[in-house]
Amino acid sequence: MAASNTIRFLLDGNLHEIENPDPTETILNHLRYTMARTGTKEGCAEGDCGACTVVIGELDDDSIRYRAVNACILFMPVLDGKELITVESLRASDGALHPVQQAMVDTHGSQCGFCTPGIVMSLFALDKKNKNADGNAIEDALAGNLCRCTGYGPIIDAAKQILGSAATENSGGLKARVDALKKFARHQTLELVGRNALTGTTKKYYAPVSIDGLAEVVEQHPNATILAGGTDVGLWVTKQHRELETVIYIGGVSELQEIEDHGDAIDIGAGVSYTDAMDKLGALYPDMGELIRRIGSVQIRNSGTIGGNIANGSPIGDSPPALIAVGATLVLRKGSSERTISLEDYFIDYGKQDLRTGEFVARVSVPKPKANQHFRAYKLSKRFDQDISAVCGCFGLTIEGGIVTDARICYGGMAATPKRASHAEAAITGKPWSEETARAGMKAMEQDYIPLSDMRASADYRLMSAKNLLMKAFVETTSSAQTRVLARGEAGNAG
Repeated sequence: MAASNTIRFLLDGNLHEIENPDPTETILNHLRYTMARTGTKEGCAEGDCGACTVVIGELDDDSIRYRAVNACILFMPVLDGKELITVESLRASDGALHPVQQAMVDTHGSQCGFCTPGIVMSLFALDKKNKNADGNAIEDALAGNLCRCTGYGPIIDAAKQILGSAATENSGGLKARVDALKKFARHQTLELVGRNALTGTTKKYYAPVSIDGLAEVVEQHPNATILAGGTDVGLWVTKQHRELETVIYIGGVSELQEIEDHGDAIDIGAGVSYTDAMDKLGALYPDMGELIRRIGSVQIRNSGTIGGNIANGSPIGDSPPALIAVGATLVLRKGSSERTISLEDYFIDYGKQDLRTGEFVARVSVPKPKANQHFRAYKLSKRFDQDISAVCGCFGLTIEGGIVTDARICYGGMAATPKRASHAEAAITGKPWSEETARAGMKAMEQDYIPLSDMRASADYRLMSAKNLLMKAFVETTSSAQTRVLARGEAGNAG
């Protein structure tokens, strides 16, 4: 079928169509400067403060799944085939406040008000997702919204008030919106040629709907920027002011949105969001689920993808060390051919990955835990939520009869790539899993890493912490060690 050059989305129950928009214009800028919907605010322009939070709805069988996202780093064409809800969308036809807004008024949850629209949208999305949310879920939902003046107590009270009541539908009616989204669901590649209004630069944007279509487009444009959730690429535009001449969006490729269970492993498509992968991985490896929960905010996890975190090759990405520690493999595709490599082999050097011209990340295969296998993941950062790791240590240890029969230890933030501690692994493999063995591994780790000092941590801190995390893993996987450490009051010394 012929490619389309028009994006279509719902807003306030009405269909909006835009022909050949600027492919990298952000949703935030379009709302504020083209549509004069200034309720959505700009704060950080990098997805941290939440002032720009909007809610996007996507078809989910005969319903719509709503999720909060950061409008400041998402590009307009990503809205194609979806519903957009902004703070202005919440008001009733008679002008009455939405229950979420009313709850913020009732509990005095706003002072200057700059952050309030984003907070309202986060609570609106939480209400749509989980009417039974507890205190932890409420705090998690608000972790991506920075409030500088009110304090979170009244805002949390507002959340509890709205979650305990029956929320109203926003305008348009659910069935009508479901029918509308089904009506203009895309079945062919979206192909845009847009122009930056300020610079005059002409840019291209492709959004295939099948993996075969994606493979064809990537081969035709091997130097294009492949876009998934935009949580990294979006900042190239908003912070680095880069002009991305050709963008290929994978969010509409159905095969890349799948999580498949193959018995001994699960395959996670490159387009699967952190949110969708978190519970699946957490069911296999609880520490991995918790590690992903600490990647960014709800808004970031709703957009960002496991595949994108891998593909970008960041040395401080949190998911690769965990996946490497459990022996994950990566499937790369070019044209109609696929090849499979160990995930650790994908990272060659800083900014360099084993990705051939015309090739793209298709999926990652994660083995299920084996008998006697222990997995631990630890993230050290200045903030608990929504912060970049100074050190991320992940441990996959198989212990049989008290002997370490297999060890996979991988760190992020310690080298130019996510890197295994091969000398430490060798020092503990085949040995009794004892404090002496763990300390031998800690000593051997000095041969594995020569970390850098930067604004997040010094080299000395990184190496000392990495060593201590191995001891922490020993303590947590050995009941007798836990007893001894607690008795001596040395839990803090274990990292």
